[in-house]
Amino acid sequence: MDMSDLGDFTSGFDDDGDPPASDASGGVDDRDGGRGTDASVTGQGAPGDGDGDATGSPFESLDVDPAGQDRGIGVVSVSQGLRVAEDGDDTSLRAFVTTGNREGIRLGTYLLVPYPDDELLFCRITALEYAQEFQSDDATEINARRMMRRDGFTERDYKFVASLDPVAVLYAEDDELKRRMTDRVPKPGAVVTEATDGDQIKTGLKIPADGVFLGHLSVGGQRVRTAADPPTIDYRLTDDYGDGDPLIFRHTLVAGGTGSGKTHASKNVLRQYLESSYEMDDGREVETAVVQFDPQDEYAQMHDDNPALDDETARRFEREGIAHGGHDDTVALVPAVGDYSYPGSGHRAEQVRFTIPFSMVRRRPWLVAGASLNDNQYTALSHLLDRFFREGGETYTGFRSFLDDPALREELDEAGRVHEATFDAVKRRVFGIPQGVFDQDAQPITGLVRRLVRPGGLSVIPTYHVNDSRATEMVVLAVASLLIDDKLSNDPDHRRIKETPLVLGMDEAHNFLTDADTVQARKVIQKFTEAAKQGRKERLGLFLITQDPQDVAEPVFKQVNTKLVLNLGDEAAIKSVNIPPTLEDKVPYMEKGQMVVYSPDNSEPVELTGLSTCVTRHGD
Repeated sequence: MDMSDLGDFTSGFDDDGDPPASDASGGVDDRDGGRGTDASVTGQGAPGDGDGDATGSPFESLDVDPAGQDRGIGVVSVSQGLRVAEDGDDTSLRAFVTTGNREGIRLGTYLLVPYPDDELLFCRITALEYAQEFQSDDATEINARRMMRRDGFTERDYKFVASLDPVAVLYAEDDELKRRMTDRVPKPGAVVTEATDGDQIKTGLKIPADGVFLGHLSVGGQRVRTAADPPTIDYRLTDDYGDGDPLIFRHTLVAGGTGSGKTHASKNVLRQYLESSYEMDDGREVETAVVQFDPQDEYAQMHDDNPALDDETARRFEREGIAHGGHDDTVALVPAVGDYSYPGSGHRAEQVRFTIPFSMVRRRPWLVAGASLNDNQYTALSHLLDRFFREGGETYTGFRSFLDDPALREELDEAGRVHEATFDAVKRRVFGIPQGVFDQDAQPITGLVRRLVRPGGLSVIPTYHVNDSRATEMVVLAVASLLIDDKLSNDPDHRRIKETPLVLGMDEAHNFLTDADTVQARKVIQKFTEAAKQGRKERLGLFLITQDPQDVAEPVFKQVNTKLVLNLGDEAAIKSVNIPPTLEDKVPYMEKGQMVVYSPDNSEPVELTGLSTCVTRHGD
């Protein structure tokens, strides 16, 4: 036997071993995947025996329709194991997805798997994969050449499998939908459906029905849709004491890089806060006051309506209970610093100038401590300030004259109270602080407390016009400490601060709350850490906004319960926010306005899409 004996088998292939394209004679068509269509396969054109159909087929044609109707996207598969376990790494839960449903399936999609007794397993897709339907080797020259000449492939030739992460079991009790931890394994072949009911999704993710609106639930940047009106699912932050302390007073961090939309998102959230009210210790229900430090002169715009917000969008916001429109009770409290002038042309809010009185330093020596005083020098500064104020001193100019007295320096040195070298070091630091911070020609902030803190009012403190970072830092920390000290005090100087729910917003928080080994930094961090720890009790919430979360001091950072993370490109910044890995991996790829929310005491970690239209004026 030689190769000529195989002529009947090889004559249909070219020199490369490929089957030829079909021609008019009915040869093999490569676009059909190599499957022949001649009469010998189909039976068409073969002589009949009288028992076949009209085409001459020897087989009788039967009209068969499938019974029932397809439901869901697929079924639970047991081929690679079916197991739920306390350790998530030991859980094996997969669903086979049918061909017609595959294009719409995405990572993160929420699914439901029924149990026989009407309970539901609520789960999330964590992986998608194709697997071969048949045991064959598709890594061959013939198969590769055939696929290269085709426009696609046949879905039914492959398995499409989704790996599922069980989130919770949903069950009904007293006509109320509830959730519990996953404690049951579903049955093999159980029909898997996409979760489209808003109540089921909110219950499965533990999202409160009411509270402060943050955005709409989304998967892969696409809002989750339901059959309800509105079709989106609103994500809210609990503000009900019945479920524990309102999370507004357990602090919020908004982290995002330049162009991520963090200011847009922050305005939308703060606008919702201004519509909230909370019960104080004396039983009064008081509206929330917001004080926002504004380094870029953007937040006073919240006084004005957004011209881009049309009537249809406004009606949609109203249906969803989203506060919108300019906030009339907005005041720009402008720090008077040296010769710097504030243009204030980007908004129509009322403007009130203020100054920092040097008298505030009496209780806060760290304001003039400078960046490099050590503990011994700080003790000397405190002693000098105490003596200055006891002797009737009041102003920064007066304190400079006080320190300029050689007799005082000699007296303190001889008495062993302050060494001459220490005295000189303190004097250099005090003389070195920026001029024009204290005692300017404006009302002292201590006399404007009722304008600074107003129930239901927004006070914006712009610092964009102050082109001295040290002066800006002193102003922000002076006003913040005034608010925090009275909030935490049992005998406050200003009852208005103590008796009003307050949100203290700080943009570019990394510039003011950075951890450093200096007396001033330690004192500032200590003060804000105390504020963060006692905030829930005193109705004080911190709202920190930053593009460098890794630079916020850890003692403050770890008190933050709710994190809204927008696009961050820096790996160190992403790691620092300490969110689950499944969300962490999404952060560098999020579009403007997309965010992940990690608030363990509010809900499961989720992805949100913020409002594309700002509820107040934003930008030019």
